[in-house]
Amino acid sequence: MNEIFKKIKQNDLTIIAGPCAVESEQMIFSIAEKIKEAGVHILRGGAFKMRTSVHDFQGLGKEGIKMLRAAADKYNLPIISEIVDVRDMELFCEWVDIIQVGMRNMYNYPLLRALGKTEKPVLIKRGMGATLEEYLKAVEYVEQGGNRQIILCERGVRGFDVATRNILDVGAIALLKKGSGYPVFADPSHAAGRTDIVPQLCYSAVAAGADGISIEVHENNEKALSDGAQAVDIETLKKIIKTMKKIKEIKEV
Repeated sequence: MNEIFKKIKQNDLTIIAGPCAVESEQMIFSIAEKIKEAGVHILRGGAFKMRTSVHDFQGLGKEGIKMLRAAADKYNLPIISEIVDVRDMELFCEWVDIIQVGMRNMYNYPLLRALGKTEKPVLIKRGMGATLEEYLKAVEYVEQGGNRQIILCERGVRGFDVATRNILDVGAIALLKKGSGYPVFADPSHAAGRTDIVPQLCYSAVAAGADGISIEVHENNEKALSDGAQAVDIETLKKIIKTMKKIKEIKEV
């Protein structure tokens, strides 16, 4: 079993944090240093961005992956980044510690099959319109290839109210935790789509049994090139981590 995946299974609560997108070398190094001090376990950052609009920032590609790797190595952090094309598999297997499958690619069966043949941990996000049955059947495509180093991630499902981007399904977290046998994470940033309620969604996810949380962090979210409206600052991140640990302690009493 991969050492990073082993640590995730052993941790009471694993924290993934970082920007939605790697924007520059200076930016990712600065964030990596600060989240490490805050107690984060894994650095996140997108290099290949799957955006709804072709006019939105599409990421720095391979150079972004290299920047993410260099920053993580300096501060002794593993990295997670989203793969969007099966043709990038070799690149990700060489540079990335945990490969993320975004909600749009939950149905990308050729990509899932290819990930099943790797020795890398894979975090698979639930699609915004996927039932839990559909989600777990997608996971089976990775399992079939022999890779069972899988992390499940609830990132919000589509609802009818536009007050939030999506709806964080905390019931799904509890059900996946009971029945899947895999670590279950939550991504409150994408569920909320707005910074002000990210902390509360983090707390509810931990209370529902989440093994880990993925939080988007930016030092100046007004100037972020991608999803700045849902990113928290470093001080807020510290408060979130402190409170989540207290909730975890209460659950274990």
